[in-house]
Amino acid sequence: MLLKEEREQVVEYGKQLLERNLSVGTFGNISIYNEKENLFAISPSGMDYYKTTPEDVVICTPEGEKVEGTAKPSSELDMHRIFYQKRPEIKAVVHTHSRYAVTLATMGKSIPPMHYLIAYSGREVPCTPYKTIGSYELAEAAYETMGDNYACLLGNHGLLACAGNISYAMDIAEQIEFVANIYYNTLLAGGPKMLKDEDIDVVLEAFKTYRQR
Repeated sequence: MLLKEEREQVVEYGKQLLERNLSVGTFGNISIYNEKENLFAISPSGMDYYKTTPEDVVICTPEGEKVEGTAKPSSELDMHRIFYQKRPEIKAVVHTHSRYAVTLATMGKSIPPMHYLIAYSGREVPCTPYKTIGSYELAEAAYETMGDNYACLLGNHGLLACAGNISYAMDIAEQIEFVANIYYNTLLAGGPKMLKDEDIDVVLEAFKTYRQR
């Protein structure tokens, strides 16, 4: 079996999407890239996360060719592979439908630097224009809008988080959902007080060594 470890991780972290309240039902998707093999494992389309097996997880090339797996790959295949093609530091991609991220995405609102945990993404969490789900246009919009950040909101859709490993990508998705919740609440209360660039600089530097193995 190709990418056995990555497939097992996709199964495990797929369950965590639901357990961490980052998605509902069969929505959302996960992928993990193996640089040595130049292949990635991606969650299958429309399958119950608790019934998905490693054999169901699909192995694809960065060009989008299916190599192995019993199921059809996620409909957002292009939105994963574009990051493996164009951002070599990224080895895992997580797409969620978490409640507050989706709320802001539906409003077309980027998340500004109003809380230090925004640094999990970078200096902000930008929001893309709406693009049709499953389209290459959506993949391009996500890549271009994210820039050198590690998360972006997908307009009228959800959240995308990327990192050097799947554990950190999931943490980014979870922390940005927390920040989205706080931002939405502050908007209702009159708006947040923004952090300064130098404040974010300090946190970005600290986060380089914050997360221990």
